[in-house]
Amino acid sequence: MVWSTGGVGSIAIDAISRRPDLELVGVWVHSEEKVGKDAGELAGVGPLGVSATDDAGALIALQPDCVVYAASGPERDAGAVPDYVRLLEAGINVVSTTSTMLVYPPSYHSEEWRDQLEAAAKSGSASFYASGIFPGFGSDELALLLTTQSKNIRRITATEIALNDHYPVADVMMDGMGFGRPLDFEPWLKTPGFIEMAWRAPIHLIADGLGVEVEELRGTFDRSVTHRDIDVAFGRVEAGTCGAVRTRVAGIVGGREAIVIEHIIRMARDVAPEWLTSEFDATYRVDIEGDPDIHCAMNLGAAEGHGAGRAAMAATAMRVVNAIPYVVAAPAGLLSSLDLPTTLPRHAFD
Repeated sequence: MVWSTGGVGSIAIDAISRRPDLELVGVWVHSEEKVGKDAGELAGVGPLGVSATDDAGALIALQPDCVVYAASGPERDAGAVPDYVRLLEAGINVVSTTSTMLVYPPSYHSEEWRDQLEAAAKSGSASFYASGIFPGFGSDELALLLTTQSKNIRRITATEIALNDHYPVADVMMDGMGFGRPLDFEPWLKTPGFIEMAWRAPIHLIADGLGVEVEELRGTFDRSVTHRDIDVAFGRVEAGTCGAVRTRVAGIVGGREAIVIEHIIRMARDVAPEWLTSEFDATYRVDIEGDPDIHCAMNLGAAEGHGAGRAAMAATAMRVVNAIPYVVAAPAGLLSSLDLPTTLPRHAFD
């Protein structure tokens, strides 16, 4: 079952419909105008014979093995956690791209919600797994894979460099991140502790994987203005307003910066040229200082962009779709990528 038919959800619907080992039995939608429509048509892949509904109870009654939860929006976890609890209590496994702070459940910021999820998973003998691309593979699992070549490590830095002019949600981009706003505007990202909370999961996941303890998180937030008007999916970013954002969180181990997550988002490639840049619309870098030094860049989509936004969404969706068989087979509970084998795709060449 797929929960929502946005960008990630639509890709998940298409992917599931192509897999002989998976069967799409239901799709949940939020808007009334989508109710009753064929899920395949909503996803842009043609009729699949599955009608979308906003009746969660009816979908739960179908008793699917797993739900791909891909709803988005500013509330995120506040709206999603009650759904997760209901699904898990009903014995339905959940893989999610919505709650990125749950990629490593032990570090989740809300102990109350985490306790509810753990109790629900135990009650229903079901499992929950969150992943994506960043947070997700690009921010943590790729780094851990590369450390299998390390003799010793001084610092790991995982960086996303993204051109996000395609992202259409204005409140997230403007009020949340500050794009298109003057630099004296206070976006959500500038709330004390917010950046550290947003990126603590991948840092703690890496630390757990390498058997070290994070003593402290230190976050910074930088913005750079654009000197020209930029037309983007959510409107216009005017000259003199924020056109690029950089966040950085360092996990302190042994008194020094040891695990660093950086996130650079631009509305155009020529904004903030002094920061790390890429000719691709989505680049994920891992730099390991140690013996040996290791530098790896993973690019999604074609160079000079045109479609890398969809490439990042596809990678996000497939991180959880490919994990479905592994999550269904896993012991009940809240899982991270440390609890699963490498979630290799099945029937990828079909």
